[in-house]
This record gives sequence, structure tokens and C-alpha cells, in this order.
Amino acid sequence: MTDRPEEAGKDEVGSAVADSVPLTRGLSTKLLLWTILFVLIAEVLIFLPSIANFRLSWMQQKLGTAAAVGVALVQGKPDMLSRSAQDELLMALGARAIAVRDAGESHILVVSSMPPHVDEQIDINHVGAREAIAGAVDTALFGGDRMLRIHGRVGKSEMGFEVIIPDEGLRRAMIVYARNIAFLSLLISLITASLVFYAINRIMIRPIREMTRSMLDFARAPDDPGRIIRPERRGDEIGVAERELSSMQENLQRTLAGQKHLADLGLAVSKINHDMRNVLASAQLISDRLAKVRDPLVQASVPKLVRSLDRAVAYTEGVLAYGRTQEAPPSRRRVRLWQLVEEVRDMLGVEPESGIEFENAVDAGFEIDADPEQLFRVLANLCRNAIQAMAGDSAAEVVKRLSVSAVRTGSVSRVTVADTGPGLPGKARENLFAAFRGSARSGGTGLGLAIAQELVRAHGGTIELVESVGGRTVFAFTIPDQPVRLEEARSALRRPA
Repeated sequence: MTDRPEEAGKDEVGSAVADSVPLTRGLSTKLLLWTILFVLIAEVLIFLPSIANFRLSWMQQKLGTAAAVGVALVQGKPDMLSRSAQDELLMALGARAIAVRDAGESHILVVSSMPPHVDEQIDINHVGAREAIAGAVDTALFGGDRMLRIHGRVGKSEMGFEVIIPDEGLRRAMIVYARNIAFLSLLISLITASLVFYAINRIMIRPIREMTRSMLDFARAPDDPGRIIRPERRGDEIGVAERELSSMQENLQRTLAGQKHLADLGLAVSKINHDMRNVLASAQLISDRLAKVRDPLVQASVPKLVRSLDRAVAYTEGVLAYGRTQEAPPSRRRVRLWQLVEEVRDMLGVEPESGIEFENAVDAGFEIDADPEQLFRVLANLCRNAIQAMAGDSAAEVVKRLSVSAVRTGSVSRVTVADTGPGLPGKARENLFAAFRGSARSGGTGLGLAIAQELVRAHGGTIELVESVGGRTVFAFTIPDQPVRLEEARSALRRPA
């Protein structure tokens, strides 16, 4: 049992890493096995030339010994060695006969028992690398009962020497040498693999394991700053990965904190709207009573008051629905845009003494295919932002004008809202349609443009900031008409007039 909860948490995460990746499938085990395999392959590639070289060296040694005996016999008397001495000499050499070739003639110097035939003739001075390897493999696998005739020059002597010798001793010596080489190769492979494994484990595997542990640890409690990985000061790819992981964890933690803040704020707004909806319901009852008053001024004002209250109630219900992430889909109709802009003007209630001109430049016959209430909210948010931006300038000589216009291109309607305000600051342009971050004025929430963008996208359209400089800010949004259903259109054409 650990003394501190942090250590207990690390132990749990470490066990989670061990449980999620079995030892037989871990990178460490794979690295060790692959390293041993590759070193063994390298040793095999070295092993065959080594065996071939050993075979050639063995034959050269036998031929050299035979040449020394042959030179002594050539320079002495041919019968200087007795039969028993020749047998002893050949037995010590392991050969059956020794001959010398001089001036094109071959002379047998020492012989014990001449074999009936020779299985393989080897010119020791003209053996290539491929022939040497093939001969070594052949001797090791199939030799042991063959008779070899080895011939060639030795040193700078002009004479050629020959020795007839069985390959039994050669094969036995090759097997002993191969066994020693194999054992040594395996030992070198293990040592090399261990050193390579230790180095790579320190450089790569351990940092990767730490990053894996950090990700699992962070996933358990992403709001804990202490679980963010602390990158090492490395300039390689591992260091870059650690720094990027640390940055990603920090960004994710900030995002989660912001989401939690938004969730708490949404809950508070939902509660406020719930109570406000009750208040607005009472106001609607009062407006119904006012509608019965015979005063002409009251009768002229009541319809606008009723529409405003209805929209306020719809807004509160929309906010509650937004808190449940259940924004209603648009109920699209053919809407006279000029009249809707006039209603936005009346709702905003621009006072004449403010000096702000509200210009409705929409053609009176212009129609748009949209949800009237949602389109009203889009225009109201854009126009309210423009009026608030221009209201801060109290100079009487400054032109303060808000203009709404619209054009149609094919089946797409484009609505433009332009004002002569001071323009948007850089921070507001960077987070233009981000809730709570795109406000251009102190104390603003930045929800207006976020709501407008969401409603426009629900219609399949787009909204953008066309221009924002001192003295001119232009927003534009496009809304395409609903696509025509071919089956319904064809049915309508087939109906009799």
C-alpha cells in the first residue's frame, strides 16, 4: 500500500499499461527478438565465407607440408626414405600419396596405397569465392568418404605439388570449426542484441512508455494539471512528440475547462429563461387586456407589443432548447424580406436623436425561402451589433448608417448588412463566430454572431464578414432555396389543369 494517493495512481496506471500490452507483444520484446535475428543473419552471412576460408587454409596447409617433403626428396636421393618411413610420413600428413610436377612431368615421390579413383580435383591456386563457398557446403553436408587431389604451386617455387588425401579429416575439422563459430556467433548476437536493446530502450522505448503512461494517466483525470506530461529537452523526434503531446494536453485541458464553464453558464441561463418565460406569460395576459382598450394609440401599439412578446417567449424557449442541444429545424416559407426588415427596425427601436439611419434597401417584392422567425433572429442580431457599434460615436458630424440589401443569383438569396461603424477589432475578427469570444465591445457575450451562424447553417447557407475597416463593416449571408423534389414536380406537371 502506498503512502500517497499520487503514487497509488501511478502504480494503477503502470499496471494498466502492463495489462493493456502483454510482455510478449511489447516493443521491448519485439526489439530484442528482431535484434537477435538480424545479428544472427549477419553472422550467417559471415559464417559461410569463414567456413570456405577454413577449408582452403586446411588444404593449403596440407599442400604446403607435402611440398616441403617433396622438395627434400627431390633434392635428395629418391630412395632415401624407407617404406616404413614413407608410411609414417603419409600417416602423419593424412595423405595417400605425394607427387611433384616439374617441366610438364609428374613424379610420385611418396605413396602408401594408391586409391582406385579420385572424387574431386582442386587447383588450390584457382579457387574463386563462389567455388570455395559451394565446396565448403558440399564437404560439410555430403563429404567424409571422398578422395581429394589437391594440386598447385606453393610459394615462389616453379614446381607444382600434388597430394592425394581423403576428406574425412577435413570434414571433421570443419565441423569442429563450425561448432565453435556458431557458439561464438550466438554469444556475439546475444551481447550485441543486449547492448542495442539497452541503448534503444533508453533512447526510444522508455520515452514511448512514459508517453503511453502519461496519456492513460491524463485520460483518468483530464482536469488535473499535474497529469500533463513534462517533456524532456530533446531535439529528436521523441522530444518533438513529447512537446506536442504536452501542448495537446494543455489545449484539451483548457477546452474542457471552457466547456465546463459553458455548461454551467448554460444551466444558469436555462434557469433564468425558465423564470423569464413565466414573467413574459404574465405580460402577454396584460397585453391581451390592453387590446380591449378603445384608445386609438393603444390599439396601434398593441399588435407590435404582442409580436415582441411572442418573439421574446419564442427566444426563451429557443434558449432552453439550445441548452438541450435540440435546436428546432427551420420551418421554411416564402417570406417578404422587406417587411421582415421593417419589423426588425421596429423591434430595435432606433431613436431619432441617436443620429443612426436605418436604410431598408431591399426591394419590396423580394422573396426568400426561409423560416421567418429564424431569419428575423439572424437579421436582428446583425443589425443590433451594427447599431451598438455606431452608438458609441457621439460626434454629430459622423455618418451613422445601417443598410440592409438583398440580391438573388439563381436559387440563392444573398442578404447584406452594412454599417458605417468603426470596424471590428483584430481579436473579434479572429474569434468572429465563437460563442463568448467574438464580442467586439466590452461586456458583450459574443453570442449574436454564433447564433446567426447556426441558424444560417441550418438553412444550408453560409455567413461571412465581407469587409471591416474604419467607416465600413459588411456582413453577408446566403440562403439557398429548398431543393425541388423531382417526383413531386413531375406529379404536379402530370396533373390536369
